[in-house]
Amino acid sequence: MNIMDFNVKKLAADAGTFLSRAVQFTEEKLGQAEKTELDAHLENLLSKAECTKLWTEKIMKQTEVLLQPNPNARIEEFVYEKLDRKAPSRMNNPELLGQYMIDAGNEFGPGTAYGNALLKCGETQKRIGAADRELIQTSAINFLTPLRNFIEGDYKTITKERKLLQNKRLDLDAAKTRLKKAKVAEARAAQLNTSQPEENNIMIWAEEVTKSEQEVRITQSEFDRQAEITRLLLEGISSTHAHHLRCLNDFVEAQMTYYAQCYQYMLDLQKQLGSFPSTFLSNNNQSSTTPMQSVSSPSVLASASASLPSVSNSMVTSGLSELKSSSGSRKARVLYDYDAANSSELSLLADEVITVYSIPGMDSDWLMGERGNQKGKVPITYLELLN
Repeated sequence: MNIMDFNVKKLAADAGTFLSRAVQFTEEKLGQAEKTELDAHLENLLSKAECTKLWTEKIMKQTEVLLQPNPNARIEEFVYEKLDRKAPSRMNNPELLGQYMIDAGNEFGPGTAYGNALLKCGETQKRIGAADRELIQTSAINFLTPLRNFIEGDYKTITKERKLLQNKRLDLDAAKTRLKKAKVAEARAAQLNTSQPEENNIMIWAEEVTKSEQEVRITQSEFDRQAEITRLLLEGISSTHAHHLRCLNDFVEAQMTYYAQCYQYMLDLQKQLGSFPSTFLSNNNQSSTTPMQSVSSPSVLASASASLPSVSNSMVTSGLSELKSSSGSRKARVLYDYDAANSSELSLLADEVITVYSIPGMDSDWLMGERGNQKGKVPITYLELLN
């Protein structure tokens, strides 16, 4: 019974406190009650915390979109994370594309030019997919997780303490309002001090004033204490910014590593594809005319069948065949920039016209190029022979 009485009294006290806060809040909104303002430093810290939370959420969500563009996959990962279970491993888009290319290359035949190229491209795409997976994992650990910990941890604590500070402020202002009303009532009773009952009334209001002053002192002390706790938490936002800066550097480094890997993979792939004859790497106009004419020629078909399974010598344009079989020279337009790997090669600039010719015993993928007094080997895949 005593425990029940205690619970009832506590419930009644809590209800009274809640009602008092609600009345004070409503009167403040209506301009009928005074409001204790927070000091400017604390207000600035609160504003900084809100700004940090807002932009951290936006950056975190957009980073998730960048790393995983598929919204369904993001939802699935979120559900598994909340269930504290590991999401099933699936191929990402580059890996899936690479697998399709490899399957197609095997279907067309590794001995064919197109099939061989598909196999090389597929392997590169799978390597890019592995790098993409590593980027996602590294970014999640070093960048997204610290941001999420701030939103779901530190900022929730700040929000809780800030709400408690708001309640303490309402309690303080409600106590001040009661004290003000008690003093007004005491003054009125003093003006009507003409009889014994009125003297008793003065004493009643004097006691009420004393009680209200004591309540104001207590609520003021609790408010100041809570304001100090909230201030200390909010000053930690500067440390949060410093921590997020380190995480941002880690994210940038992870991106730099990823893009450097992708660039190197594609550079290697380009060099591998550079070993293919220019028939397969020229523009659409050439591929629709010259290659088809060379394929339809019986002599070219015979030479192609005799040279299989070598990919680099499987098919050659009629212009290059004539150039290599003769001792003459031809003009050629450079399709892409090329940096010479050593002193025996000639660096090229896209769209410039140079003179090319073949030397007996030279590798089939190269020609000799001349530009004024400069001379050196040039890859045939970077050239378009001119009539």
